[in-house]
Amino acid sequence: MNHSVLTGLIGSGIGPSLSPALHEREADRHGLRLLYRRLDLDVLGRRPEEVEVLLRAARDAGFDGLNITHPCKQLVIRHLDELDPTAAELGAVNTVVLRDGRAVGHNTDVTGFAHSFARGLHDAATDHVVQLGAGGAGAAVARAMLTLGADRLTVLDADSGRAAALAEALEQRFGPGRAASAELPELPGVLAEADGLVHATPVGMAAHPGLPLAAELLLPQLWVAEVVYRPLETELLRTARALGCRTIDGGGMAVFQAADAFRLFTGLEPDTEAMLADFAELVGASAPAVAD
Repeated sequence: MNHSVLTGLIGSGIGPSLSPALHEREADRHGLRLLYRRLDLDVLGRRPEEVEVLLRAARDAGFDGLNITHPCKQLVIRHLDELDPTAAELGAVNTVVLRDGRAVGHNTDVTGFAHSFARGLHDAATDHVVQLGAGGAGAAVARAMLTLGADRLTVLDADSGRAAALAEALEQRFGPGRAASAELPELPGVLAEADGLVHATPVGMAAHPGLPLAAELLLPQLWVAEVVYRPLETELLRTARALGCRTIDGGGMAVFQAADAFRLFTGLEPDTEAMLADFAELVGASAPAVAD
């Protein structure tokens, strides 16, 4: 292979990101020259609303693709030429392919979580799943859970209106009875008859330490799927494991969404097992871990 690929990441505070290493290592395995650059809003002195400036600069510089992370996943949409159906449905983009003069937005968070769940909890019961968090990440993982075949998903969020809106959108997409919302005070009762818990709020991140719910609500028969990966082992995961719950951390989602983005950028099939091994090595070398 004799061509090269230029990609990058737009976001805020992305200095510790593992995405450059994940993409460049995978490219090396294919004999592909790939350069992955950080376009950090903070370093460049740009406001999130100026994402258009960075996107235009990347297009002018001949970039082949970009990953998009907080706080630009929604803001970038108005500056794209096209959205794939998943990104359009979610109203969020984390991957932009720049090809033939066009910028096409994709969202690999959905498939990233789906692959991670199928790998780590493939035999888990999903008759009723409870999800905390209805933001951008929450919308993606909720769609993934229902795509995977969860019979019923109950969404809760500090913003009850946001939870209700997500549940309504999911019902329109997947059918009546598949999704509902509940108020946070209802969590004990809802969780008591659930099979598993998906956590998709910022609580547990390095900047937001702590538990997103009372520890006594984590019954041993529950499985727990974490979306946070900064740090990789959150207080929720530590507590759930100590109580006997099966768990998956946010690392799998981070790796699989990166693998799906790599496929979109290059047209090559990524070696996900090798990327998972890379991630584990990189996390060991840098804590807390960050991938986008």
